[in-house]
Order: sequence, then structure tokens, then C-alpha cells
Amino acid sequence: MKVTVYSKPDCMQCNFTKKYLEDAGVDFEVKDISVSEEAKNEVKELKFMSLPVVAADGFKPFSGFRPDLLQQIADKA
Repeated sequence: MKVTVYSKPDCMQCNFTKKYLEDAGVDFEVKDISVSEEAKNEVKELKFMSLPVVAADGFKPFSGFRPDLLQQIADKA
């Protein structure tokens, strides 16, 4: 399963999200919108205005630190 976390430095909810996925053993890609215009545009295309944004195969993308949804991803990974 491909999991992408759109993030930026000094984002507390982004850090919580990445730590949760790491602790759950989920492989994921981080796309930093502060250095990648492409990543920033992908977040806009997903219609989100805040970070983190998590996109995972088989799941609707979501924003914010959502342990309930992150656990569902971990259970399928």
C-alpha cells in the first residue's frame, strides 16, 4: 500500500502523524510542501488547506492528526 504524508517543518500534527505511522511499522513517503511546489499543488488538488494531509491507497485522503484513521491504515498495511 502506498502511503503519502504531506508535511512541513515545525508542524506538530505532522510530527505526531509521522511518529504514529513509524511506531505502527507503516512504510510511507513524506512530501514536504515547503520545498516542493509539486507537493504543494498536490495538496491543493486534494482540496486541503491544512497539514498534515495523508493519502493512502484504498482510503479517502484526510487532514490533521487522526489516530483513528491512521490505525485503520496500519491495520491494512
